[in-house]
This record gives sequence, C-alpha cells and structure tokens, in this order.
Amino acid sequence: MTSTAITQPEPSPIVACTISRDVQNFDLLIEDMEAALGENWGDLGFPEALAFFNQPEAEALEFVALAIDETDEQDIAMLGEVITLANARGIKVILIAEDVSPSVLHQLLRKGADEFVPYPLPENELQAAIDRLRKRAEEAQRAATEPTFQGGGGEADGVLLAVQAIAGGTGATTLAVNLAWELATVEKTDPPRVCLLDFGLQTGSAATYLDLPRREVVYEMWADTESMDDDIFRQALVSHDETLWVLTAPTDILPLDMVTPEDVSRVLEQARKHFDYVIVDMPGTLVQWTETVLNACQIYFVTLELDMRSAQNALRLKRALKAEELPLEKLRFCLNRAPKFTDLSGRGRVKRLAESLEISIEVQLPDGGRAVTQAGDHGLPMASSAAKNPLRREIAKLASSLHEIGKSDAEAA
Repeated sequence: MTSTAITQPEPSPIVACTISRDVQNFDLLIEDMEAALGENWGDLGFPEALAFFNQPEAEALEFVALAIDETDEQDIAMLGEVITLANARGIKVILIAEDVSPSVLHQLLRKGADEFVPYPLPENELQAAIDRLRKRAEEAQRAATEPTFQGGGGEADGVLLAVQAIAGGTGATTLAVNLAWELATVEKTDPPRVCLLDFGLQTGSAATYLDLPRREVVYEMWADTESMDDDIFRQALVSHDETLWVLTAPTDILPLDMVTPEDVSRVLEQARKHFDYVIVDMPGTLVQWTETVLNACQIYFVTLELDMRSAQNALRLKRALKAEELPLEKLRFCLNRAPKFTDLSGRGRVKRLAESLEISIEVQLPDGGRAVTQAGDHGLPMASSAAKNPLRREIAKLASSLHEIGKSDAEAA
C-alpha cells in the first residue's frame, strides 16, 4: 500500500519590509504596501531590523520602507544605522516621514535613503517610488551586462568619419549605420572599438535602424556639455549587440541651434578618446557646427544620386565651403544607387556628372533594393539581414579599405 504525501504550497517570498516603531500608526502605508506587493512583505521594529539584516533571509529583500514621525527624531542615530546597514546589504530604502524636521530628513537622506515620500501618502506615490527604484536597478543591471566602456586617459586620437546627405533620400544614414557596423566587425580576433554619433537632433534615425532605445540622458548631455565627463558620456550611449556603441538622437525634436560648436567639439573629443573609429551621421542641413565636424574629421563622406537636385546641391556645397575657406579636399562623394557595371549608358552619365561638377566620385554604392528598407524596419544592420546584398558588400569593402589605411597609419606612427 502506498501513501501520497500532501505537499503544502511554499509561502510567498518576502521582498520588502516596513520598519517602524509601530506600523499601526501608518495605516495608509499598510494599505499601499498590500496594494503594491500583496502578501509579499513583512514588518519589523527598529531593533529587529538591525538583527534581521545580518541574517541570510535579508538577501531576498528588494527594499524597506522606513516609516518615522516626530517621536522618532530622538533615535536618529539608530535610524541612520538602519539605513547604513541596509545599504551595505544592497537593500534600497524608502523613507516615509510625518512631521519630521527638515534637518533630520537631510541627515537621513545623506545616510543613503534612496527615496523620500511624505506621510500621509499621496495617492499612488509609494508605487511610483517603488517603480523608480526598480527602473534604476534595471538600468544598473543593463549597464553591468553591456560591454566594458574603454576609458581613455590620453588625447583624442580615434579616426573621425562624417557622413552627410547632399539631398534627401540619398542613403546617408544607411551608409553611416552600416559602415559603423562593418568597421566594428572588420576583425574577428581584435575588432576595433567603434562609436556612431547621430547628430540629427530633429530627425535622426540611427536608433530606428538599429532598434535601440532613445535615452533621456542624451538631451541632458547636450544641454550641459561643460559638465560632461566620462561617466555622463557613457550613460548617454547604448550598444547594439554588445558590439557597436551609439549616441542616438534625443527623444524629442530639438532646434539645431541648441547645440554650439563648443558642444560638438566636446562630444567629438570624448568619443575619439574612447574609440578607434567615430562615425558621425550629420543632419541634412548645414549648421554652424558643420564646420567643426569638417575640420575635425579625416574624411567627410557626401552622398548624392544621379539626378539634377544632387548636382545643383553639390555645386552649392562647393561654393559655400570655398567661400569659408574650408577644406574641400576632405570631401569624398558617394554615389548612391550607382548604375551596374554593365550599364554603359549609366556609367557615361556618372562620368559626365563628375566632370561637370569638377569632383571625383570615389565611392559608388549599388542599389540595395527592398532589402535596405527591410533592414531598417527590422532594426538590423544589412550584414545581419542581407549579407549578400550588393550594397552591403560594397560598404564592407569600404570599411575594410578604411581599416587597412588606419592600421598602416598607426604602424607608421
């Protein structure tokens, strides 16, 4: 005869605790804790909390809600000890205070309390504080799992490449995104560090092409570049597939004149200090800091097509740069949707275009067809979604040649 044991359901894990002299004095806190966590929370007195933090069970706590009123001000030393010990165990602290003097609040916040909520609790404020704690924890975890950000201690020496469209729809962002990816994967054993900077403050779409989130800190960085350091610059970047680092456009459309040449110089310096290659996706409009990028970069790619608008805009661009005595020799014209090798008529038109504009079209990018649009819609580089596409192959060849030149220059130096 066999017997079947009746298994009891395991108790729900305790993920948070209230800590107070008497939690019944904070009935609204009890209601909000139940609404936020159900039965997955407990209650401790001050002395109990100090003892509990030293037990293994404390490792499961996500946060504690330290509830105090004016009566507890005389025990500020013990309250500070509770916060210090919680921080040492990696437990977040939400400070709930009723009728407590500002000086006491200041001391406890300086001890390391993560959030402050007044009592009586405003509607949904406890849940909002919990959400903020969890969001910061997720960002910290994501940053910890991203590839190590290489700190630079010397002068900026990374190769700077810029890409600008001479007319809309000529493939500048497609070239910038895929060139950056090809450079980041040009070698298997020791790939270079590559950063893509999206300077299209209004319509920049590098984030869309690589399926990346746009962070609020990007706007904060641009708004105060004088205070920018390695950490702030690092926080503004996101990585694609732990291979390519990207400074996306801000979440909202911003005026182009919000950014000054000095702001751009600081961002370029930071990027070149930390990366071997920096690719800048420029806005379609010439702005006051276009000159800053042109003077700083090694090569300034200009995308155009085999049509009248591109020809006219190329002439206007040349006149503008000559008038300002800017380095025209840095321009490299890239013909998008170039005719095939067998299209003799088309190749003749390309030759006549170059002769009439008095330029050299050094890069001819074939038409990638629908695969280009599909790659952008799916948030993937063409190497991942259409590796055999002729456009992808041409960009890969361009990246390889640039990298070979870069290695030769480095060895010569």
